[in-house]
Amino acid sequence: MAKKRSTQRVDVGASVRRWADQFRGLNTNDPSVWPPLPRYALFLLIVVAVLVALWFVWLTNSNDELDAARAKEVALREDYKKKVAQAANLDLLKKQREQVQQYVLLLEKQLPSKAEMDALLSDINQAGLGRSLQFELFRPGQVSVKDYYAELPIAVRVTGRYHDMGSFAADIANLSRIVTLNNLAIVPSKDGALTMDATAKTFRYLDPEEQAAQKRAATQKGAKK
Repeated sequence: MAKKRSTQRVDVGASVRRWADQFRGLNTNDPSVWPPLPRYALFLLIVVAVLVALWFVWLTNSNDELDAARAKEVALREDYKKKVAQAANLDLLKKQREQVQQYVLLLEKQLPSKAEMDALLSDINQAGLGRSLQFELFRPGQVSVKDYYAELPIAVRVTGRYHDMGSFAADIANLSRIVTLNNLAIVPSKDGALTMDATAKTFRYLDPEEQAAQKRAATQKGAKK
């Protein structure tokens, strides 16, 4: 029995030495000529390295996707809270919307139409004459069309007393239509009178044709961009 055990130990040791001998003197430039055991070991090592690399790449992508999903969850929660708050205040928001619409309509009523501009210009002229002011210049300028309204500047020069000019400015402010006085300049004139140069600006809403033209222009401008 002792001889058999000794023989087995010698065989195992010889096998280990044979395996070790296969790893000696390997040509690193040409693994194809290696003995079978080193070739298989190299193949296994490469497979393990590739699997480990793929695992880390997949894990990194998974972490990025997880972070993106968490950020999206936070954004969705905030959006949900806002919508819940809006739904809870829906009636109040509707009332506020109606109030804003009524206010807009009120402002639109203060803007004359294209056909009413001549009457408004006459009202401005009459406001000055009613305060005993002498008009030396009353010249409407070029109409400037904006997005939702048109602006008409009027160059005005009047001569008269200081208090009469103040009353004229107050009358302009109290007109039923919106008129503003801009670029005011008052200088002394002869006989103790004063001369006031100003630009009166009045506004009117656009008629349907002008609104359609503005929309077409905005569409063409957006298409060019």
